[in-house]
Amino acid sequence: MLVLQLAVVTSVAQTVPSPASPPESSAPPAAGMAAPESSQTQGQRSQGGPANGATTQPGKAGGQGDPAFGGERHPFYRLSKSDTVDVNFTFSPDFNQTLTVLPDGFVALKGAGTLLAEGLTVPEMQSAIAEAYRGFLHEPEVTVILKEFDKPYFLASGEVARPGKYELRGDLTVNEAVAIAGGFTQQARHSQVVVFRRISAYVAESHVVDLKKMLNSRDLHEDMHLQPGDFIYVPQSRISKIRKFVPTSSMSWYMNPMQ
Repeated sequence: MLVLQLAVVTSVAQTVPSPASPPESSAPPAAGMAAPESSQTQGQRSQGGPANGATTQPGKAGGQGDPAFGGERHPFYRLSKSDTVDVNFTFSPDFNQTLTVLPDGFVALKGAGTLLAEGLTVPEMQSAIAEAYRGFLHEPEVTVILKEFDKPYFLASGEVARPGKYELRGDLTVNEAVAIAGGFTQQARHSQVVVFRRISAYVAESHVVDLKKMLNSRDLHEDMHLQPGDFIYVPQSRISKIRKFVPTSSMSWYMNPMQ
């Protein structure tokens, strides 16, 4: 009987785990330490802020501009030569003035010297004028209003009835622009209307539009849409290049080729 009790006690002692041995875990020790950082990152993402602290602007990729071209998605108008603006001072109306961008790109401020205005947006010029008057006005409050500017236009030249510069109003195509310029002349080559489009200060791309084919097929889907500054040139047809008056001596061979 005593031997049986000792055997039972021995088996129980072997099955009870030792308190000094830690429980086994399949998860790595670093997982528990990374949990607070993950929750903080999730909180930043839920608030719309990036995890690395960088700031972005709505509608832009990384605050740099349009993702396709790397520029501004909706750029502001930039002042050019001959543009006119009205400058109003809220608390100092004596300095109100109308400025015109000179051919050199500068404007003459009343009592504050000159300012390079060409290439500036209206908000940028507003800040620049306020900074120019900050030397003798305390916290000047300035409002700049664009008054006159170069309106969108297109040019038509060559074999059109009324060559010249026309205001580009709304969405116009090449065929509509030729109609505005008075239509083709009798010497026009309808099949090779050229559209020059400036893409930089020194480079322009050219497009050839076959208006004759489009009008004959009654399909205007390929009619090109104009952009401000486009230049339309209608060349002269080959048959019309024959001189209107020729000396009779040069016609003798055609009239009597066997002589």
